[in-house]
Amino acid sequence: MTEKESRFKRTSIFELDGIPEMEEAIPLALQHVVAMIVGCVTPAIIVAGVAGLKTPDRVMLIQSALMVSAISTFLQLFPIGKKGGFRLGSGLPVIMGVSFAYVASMQAIASDFGIAAIFGAQIVGGIIATVIGFFIDKIRKVFPPLVTGTVVFTIGLSLYPTAVNYMAGGAANPDYGSWQNWLVAILTLAIVTILNHFTKGFTKLASILLGIIGGYIIAFFFGMVDLKPVLDASFFQAPEIMHFGIQFEPSSCIAIGLLFAINAIQAIGDFTATTTGSMDREPTDKELKGAIVGYGLTNILGSFLGGLPTASYSQNVGIVTTTRVINRVCLGMAAGMLLIAGLVPKFSAVLTTIPQCVLGGATISVFASIAMTGIKLITSQEMNYRNTSVVGLSVSLGVGITQAAASLGQFPAWATTIFGKSPVVIATIVAVFLNLVLPKPKNAE
Repeated sequence: MTEKESRFKRTSIFELDGIPEMEEAIPLALQHVVAMIVGCVTPAIIVAGVAGLKTPDRVMLIQSALMVSAISTFLQLFPIGKKGGFRLGSGLPVIMGVSFAYVASMQAIASDFGIAAIFGAQIVGGIIATVIGFFIDKIRKVFPPLVTGTVVFTIGLSLYPTAVNYMAGGAANPDYGSWQNWLVAILTLAIVTILNHFTKGFTKLASILLGIIGGYIIAFFFGMVDLKPVLDASFFQAPEIMHFGIQFEPSSCIAIGLLFAINAIQAIGDFTATTTGSMDREPTDKELKGAIVGYGLTNILGSFLGGLPTASYSQNVGIVTTTRVINRVCLGMAAGMLLIAGLVPKFSAVLTTIPQCVLGGATISVFASIAMTGIKLITSQEMNYRNTSVVGLSVSLGVGITQAAASLGQFPAWATTIFGKSPVVIATIVAVFLNLVLPKPKNAE
């Protein structure tokens, strides 16, 4: 049977190729959408707030996030190229979405240079990821779990202030820090926590989404919800090429480029977890190369469409490995749902009406999860004196310098943008350097 024939045959949801029964596939596709849609649109909402975008542009940014996530997922599920040779995309059952890993750096760039500088830096980052993809077997040695774990842990730490500011109502709001904001935020967090730890199945999986819905209802009775943007939004809108513009600002390109390099390596973990957990094998070199090259190129495309940087979604990896549902058509239907949602401005407008205190209460648990993922990666290595030095010094310098950004006051402005706005850049550089130069114990060698 040829590849084309196998793709269109009737099959089980537990097989990679073929078309499954729709009554089985649709609920499972919806499950993937529910698990990732909040994480997919939240970075766009945060960046839009920092950049001071007006409501129509905020809606456009959220739309673009959904559409580019769908396009990235489609490419990974259904690669371009012949099966025997190089293919653009992995062909593995993964879901892609806008990544939180870039949020801290994007906030700094949006604040200092505007949102166009993010998309210029994203093009550079996409090129870096593409190059890494072609040489992945050689470059990945520089980023063992100790280094990537340190970076992921620092990313989680860097996002905590954002979540807390949102819980208090958003720093730009006149009612920032009011008891009403904190009450709604804590109740939202309580709903998420209870559903996540005391329920199973759909409610556990959708705990963040259900928490936001619950918090939204509570906030509505506090008079915090303004539905005017929903009434003003249209029912259909296609993406606009370069709607936000593109600007190449050197310090922004360096900061985002480093993150793309790290995320390209980190993606190996998600793709490996997917195949080992659901297909009982490791991904091939060709699959990894196609995956990361595809990741880089779709991010370049995304910058022109106004979609923020994407990455593989770990929560969806968890669904695939738990259910062992690997059918690409099933996951493709999830991407189709994202694409349709991205073409409907009214849906995106609803998301812009979510009060910041609700968003903060729901997402602080996501940021905590990111930090804990980093700790898991770190502790997968032996925590000897050398390794604790690598982690401790990297995190302390990254977080410390960022919190005391005035300490870089005598340096040029570009140095402050690269090293003083987000702890991730310094933590990455220090972790890679120390891991290369510090001597390893004899037993480790």
